[in-house]
Amino acid sequence: MRILIVEDDLSIAELERDYLAINGFECDIATDGVEGLKLALNNEYDLVILDIMLPGLDGFAVLSRIREEKDIPVLLISAKREEIDKIRGFGLGADDYITKPFSPSELVARVKMRIERYDRLTGRKEKSSVLKIGELEIDRDAHKVFVSGVEKQLTAKEYDLLLFLAENPNRVFSREVLFDRIWGLEALGEVATVTVHIQRVREKIEKDTQNPQYIETVWGAGYRFRM
Repeated sequence: MRILIVEDDLSIAELERDYLAINGFECDIATDGVEGLKLALNNEYDLVILDIMLPGLDGFAVLSRIREEKDIPVLLISAKREEIDKIRGFGLGADDYITKPFSPSELVARVKMRIERYDRLTGRKEKSSVLKIGELEIDRDAHKVFVSGVEKQLTAKEYDLLLFLAENPNRVFSREVLFDRIWGLEALGEVATVTVHIQRVREKIEKDTQNPQYIETVWGAGYRFRM
């Protein structure tokens, strides 16, 4: 899932990004309305977090332009508590409105709720059950993996590891983070098992494990699924 954060206070934007990243979201940040609008119109996002008070173009103007071209969830954020701002925001097509200060956990909860609601209303989940990257296909519903049309047999943990990386492309995850995400409460082993499972997944999906097309090693940092 990919989120656009349009917030002129970089420290707040980075805090929002960090909490969303912990919950599996990939985030882009824009610090003014002009940049935010450009990113929103030229990229595919699952939701936009949009501050009202922005340099260049304010949040209302950005929201209005987004609604002219795209139907994606938009969550407005404002330091103002006036009812008129909420009315104007919803009138322009905002899906939710939250006032500062707010807890990061509340923001994450609202983001998840709005995306899930959007998915139900549009049937997007059903349409995107198969994740396709190059010759690699991951069928989420069937829990199957194909390379060039040929099914590959992965263990449950190998599948979970591959799916997590593929759903969060171009982000680097350390072995510790991957171990926590995939093994979770069952984690009685060591993080070295991540390296072993990465190698096994590569052997099944890569043409050349020494020069992987999909899962690359970022030395000293971890692993990244390349798109």
